[in-house]
Amino acid sequence: MTNHDRYAEHPLDVLSALILWQETEPCALAVITRIKGGAVRDPGALMAVSQSGKIAGYISGGCIDSDIVLQAQLAIKSDQPRTVHYGAGSPFVDLPLPCGGTIILMIIPQPSLEVVSAIIQQLTLRRPALVHVLESGQILCNSNIDASQSPELSITYTPKVRLRIAGRGADCLSLARLGQFSNFDIKLQMTDSDDVAQARASGLPVTEYLTTPDSLPDPEDDCWTAFILAFHDQSWEASLLKQALDGPAFYIGAVGSRRTHEKRCTALKAMDVSPDQIGSIHAPVGLVHSLRDASKLAVSTLAEIVQAETLSSFPDLSETAVILLAAGNSSRFEQGDKLLASPLDKPLLAHAAALARQIPAARRVAVTQPDQTERQQILKAAGWQIVINPDAETGQSSSIRAAISELMMDEHISRVVICLADMPNVSTDHILKLCHFADKGHKVVFSSAGNSILPPAIFSGDLFTDLLKLTGDQGARQLSGIPSPPISIPLSAKEALDIDTLEDLRVFTLHAGP
Repeated sequence: MTNHDRYAEHPLDVLSALILWQETEPCALAVITRIKGGAVRDPGALMAVSQSGKIAGYISGGCIDSDIVLQAQLAIKSDQPRTVHYGAGSPFVDLPLPCGGTIILMIIPQPSLEVVSAIIQQLTLRRPALVHVLESGQILCNSNIDASQSPELSITYTPKVRLRIAGRGADCLSLARLGQFSNFDIKLQMTDSDDVAQARASGLPVTEYLTTPDSLPDPEDDCWTAFILAFHDQSWEASLLKQALDGPAFYIGAVGSRRTHEKRCTALKAMDVSPDQIGSIHAPVGLVHSLRDASKLAVSTLAEIVQAETLSSFPDLSETAVILLAAGNSSRFEQGDKLLASPLDKPLLAHAAALARQIPAARRVAVTQPDQTERQQILKAAGWQIVINPDAETGQSSSIRAAISELMMDEHISRVVICLADMPNVSTDHILKLCHFADKGHKVVFSSAGNSILPPAIFSGDLFTDLLKLTGDQGARQLSGIPSPPISIPLSAKEALDIDTLEDLRVFTLHAGP
């Protein structure tokens, strides 16, 4: 897809067009802030319009888009944002919506190139971007907003769905071609040089060669990845499936018959893959089974992936705050302040602050002691709001109370994720898993390592008052109403690393990187 696609849908494509055009002429960005009743697009849908009338994106099925272009050009001319109302109750009586609904737009002339570039960068790096559209027409990306700012819209934009397709032959190539045409991000993993040539002739991305089942490349899956096994070769199947099952992909599917899949399941059991993991594999792949044409199988598979993506929608973080506890005394660390130790050329605190900042939450607050000025400088530079805890000596609970007291003044915050500054390896994907479980109605979800329950943890607003009652170093799992055993999401050994000593720091440095 080019940046000039009239009917671009993904924010990355619309914003890329806008930032390109804005180099040579003024542009405006139209964003749906509210809908009521029937509407073609959801809140957050974007449309970029240049002064000369170039368009990327769409808002409706064609019934109002021409007028939106006119309204955008007027906004560019006046250099003032405007709110436009279509449908029921609209002043534009000659532009009724056939669906009978209501669409309210904010049109922003000359949106900040810095903010638009920040959104593009987040999505390109396959990170979510939390975007606030304020009443003033200002847009913010992954920025703290305070209780006095009432956004017209807060929405999390997510990266494009990625199809990681491992296999050979027509099944593999047909799905990749259809996925690319549908504007999915494509990653092909193949063993056959003829297939690679076919893929490149079709304009598909450069293929990653698979050499042996025992030396698979790093998959780089994330929670927006669908993995499809398209091999008819048992020697590859178990290794590739286990690799995918151990990762965060939202969908894992495999071609082949039920009998073939039974053999795979037996092999996976022998590799100590749990029954729950094996049961999550979509096999035979696709909504329609027993298809023998690769093109039809591709349509069936892509439909199943879209269905799975819809059911595993990205958690809404517009009312979530992240708390980073950074007020400890480093009492077990042998050489000064552990959070200021500098592995890999920057302080340990900067590593934790940067990782936690990738979570597109509505607020990010970090707790320090009053005299920890160097910590505060690092955190402020990374975009954190500082909350001072003068009672840190009394235990970690005092830092939790200080942060919760601050956030309870913001009526927009309905849950918090509590992280530790000395756990710098916790991934964004792990935090998102916590949020997924919270979205299912759980008031609290912890992390775990072995038999231990530990941070990060997520708490609903229903527990804020209880969190204010914690004392000393009392763990939050002592709260009333916490199930026993508590609900928890396992951390990998790398993510669970808690740095208290020089040896811990050496391990962190030794195993840094993907």
